Amino acid sequence: MKIGYQNLHPYVGMWVTADGYIRHELLPNGRYDEARGHRKSAYQGNYTVKGNYIEYVDDTGFTADGEFVNGVLYHAGMVLYREDK
Repeated sequence: MKIGYQNLHPYVGMWVTADGYIRHELLPNGRYDEARGHRKSAYQGNYTVKGNYIEYVDDTGFTADGEFVNGVLYHAGMVLYREDK
């Protein structure tokens, strides 16, 4: 059963680079799952959002951050766009 994201925090859902190589799924439970190319779940961990700022802590303890600007996620030199299904 797929979770309907429409009634959740506006940033929950799938974020994808223009070429589709990197895919961040921000889950409603504060977890994320990042796929890279054909490698599903390349990175997983927790995230928190404060305003337009997002902080990631992967399961190994590595941290990263990003910012949402005008519906685009800027993260670690990458630009990710909301994928609407």
